[in-house]
Amino acid sequence: MPDKPLTCTVVIPTYNRAQLLRHTLQSLTQQTLGVGRFEVIVVDDGSSDPTPEVVKEFHNRLDLHYHYQPDEGFRAAKARNVGIAHSRSDVCVFIDSGVLLHPRCLEAHVATHRDAAGPVAVIGYVYGFNLNNEDADVINAELDLADPGATIDDWARRGVFLDLRERFYAKYTDDFADLPAPWVIYWTCNVSAATDQLRAIGGFDENFRSWGGEDLDLGYRLHRDGARFVLARDAAAIHAPHEKSYQ
Repeated sequence: MPDKPLTCTVVIPTYNRAQLLRHTLQSLTQQTLGVGRFEVIVVDDGSSDPTPEVVKEFHNRLDLHYHYQPDEGFRAAKARNVGIAHSRSDVCVFIDSGVLLHPRCLEAHVATHRDAAGPVAVIGYVYGFNLNNEDADVINAELDLADPGATIDDWARRGVFLDLRERFYAKYTDDFADLPAPWVIYWTCNVSAATDQLRAIGGFDENFRSWGGEDLDLGYRLHRDGARFVLARDAAAIHAPHEKSYQ
């Protein structure tokens, strides 16, 4: 009897980014991984905008679940842990609102876990991420919100708006798992890990209450627990430009 196909839970923490979340959810409706093989958990970190209404727009198109936590400051770690706790799948894929997935993105995440000999921490490829939105106007002009896959295929062919980590990959190659600290590029805008392993190591450290750090800490503990870091270039996405605060 064949093994049951792996499934995944897409965990999206969000805060007052209703329009960006709409674009992210729209990209999830286009996934080649069958709708019956993934669920989506949106965890609202206390939004005051129309985020709940946006989620309702997709209830009939995705296996979609919404959780709300009061606005008590930056609690992305807590929000992602809510997703891990409620996951019904083998793998958790962590993305952010405003990340638009290639249609094959989830299929590539799941396939990488399926084909691995042991536990892996999968890093997806992210086009268009600018630290200070320096290319925002050009990216927005080229970005087809209705068909992010076509935009990604075009950018890949032209070699533009590449992942910020491309210099790292060029220096160490895509096979960097045996470096002393491969977890330093485990950024939760597009990564995945096995749900059981995430629970075993305690999920995200909720003591992180400001931007950044909670994903690298999780990556470090996955590394210590035996996960090998794998770059899955086919698990591609676009980081749509938006205002950022690194406070």
